[in-house]
Amino acid sequence: MQQLFKLVLLVLGLVAVLSPVDQAMAALPVAVEGDPLPTLAPVLERVTPSVVNVYTQTRVRIRSPLLDDPFFRRFFNVPDTPRERVSQSLGSGVVVDAEQGYVLTNNHVIAGSTEISVTLADGRSFEAKVIGTDPDTDLAMIKISADNLKALPLADSNQLRVGDFVIAVGNPFGLGQTVTSGIVSALGRAGFRGLEFQNFIQTDASINPGNSGGALINLRGELVGINSAIFTPSGGNVGIGFAIPSAMARYVMDQLVKFGEVRRGTLGIFVQDLTVELAGAFGLENGSGALVAEVAGESAAERAGIQAGDVITTVAEYPVNNAREFHNIEGQLPLGEPITLEFFRSQEKMQVSLNPEALKVIDGSALDYRLKGAKFEELPVKLRSDRVKGVLLSGLEPATQLAQKGLRPGDIITSVNRKSISDLADFEETVGLVKGRLYFQVVRNGRVYGVRID
Repeated sequence: MQQLFKLVLLVLGLVAVLSPVDQAMAALPVAVEGDPLPTLAPVLERVTPSVVNVYTQTRVRIRSPLLDDPFFRRFFNVPDTPRERVSQSLGSGVVVDAEQGYVLTNNHVIAGSTEISVTLADGRSFEAKVIGTDPDTDLAMIKISADNLKALPLADSNQLRVGDFVIAVGNPFGLGQTVTSGIVSALGRAGFRGLEFQNFIQTDASINPGNSGGALINLRGELVGINSAIFTPSGGNVGIGFAIPSAMARYVMDQLVKFGEVRRGTLGIFVQDLTVELAGAFGLENGSGALVAEVAGESAAERAGIQAGDVITTVAEYPVNNAREFHNIEGQLPLGEPITLEFFRSQEKMQVSLNPEALKVIDGSALDYRLKGAKFEELPVKLRSDRVKGVLLSGLEPATQLAQKGLRPGDIITSVNRKSISDLADFEETVGLVKGRLYFQVVRNGRVYGVRID
């Protein structure tokens, strides 16, 4: 113990007698054996001007139940005017087109907002207008009128590998532009509620509230993802963050700029994962692919000869490993342009060419006068199961009969007059055959309801 104490005193003495010059020489060098120390500063100097802060305001009208009582209003001389509450939120965005002033961000950052402002890295602020949103991928495009913008180039996120270094840039907690670094922890993550298309990049670069819509870049300073969500049991960062891949973002961005919305196509195929047992039964060694469970009537797939039991392995030259990958690829197929689909049938590899078609939407009034004001669509894959099939009530105007009966957008109609419905064509045909009252079986949040329509 005494020897250790003497050693500590000796070290302290040496530090004390070092001259200021000696202490400076003892500091971390800027180079080792002539080579400069590694730093991300040059990359960030190019990237940070392209990442912006997004601030939103939402005005919510508040009305007290007491204002509905005319005696209360008259007795207390209260004007019949609801008050407004202003809520604010913050996020991040990425300049993707400097000439047009386009900024890519998350849909949840601007959803429902009445005012949007963008602050650049140089401190300038601008009002923004919405070009388009896509809730199915949680992406949105806004536009600002500003000079001297710098856009961030997009990389091909399909080339990412687990272990690649990445950098997250954003505006966490409203602190201002913040940079964190990490690696790609996993690829192809899914399982988030409310999103139709999911293919997230998982990273351990710190992502916190306010980072949403910010940039995930590679070491070349290229955009590989839009930071979107975190897994947080405690409310803070635990090293599990998620970003939307740039390949998906590029498709959505182009659609929003061109149409103001995302126009997706469908092949008319409902698929399920190919289990090990099923792969063995079909004679497939690696077990990759998506099993065709059902083919919609009068669809592109039906006309091309696709059958239930086929195993799809490739769509538009993209490999398909499971049902989710098939769904993500299908959601990015251009409308009307032929694509090649490869599949196995009875252990024989086959190939067909077919054209993705626009998702069909039926106006209820075209089926029956009682369904006026309602719109019906094919049930999305994420809502279908062995026990739940039918059509989605995607739109409903107020004051219509269906609305008065308690139906609302998002309801799933599974049967009409006790006949089970499998798809939109089946629904259209069945409703057309009914002469009297309509009886709908409706599924909402896992619960089943019966509705009579006179």
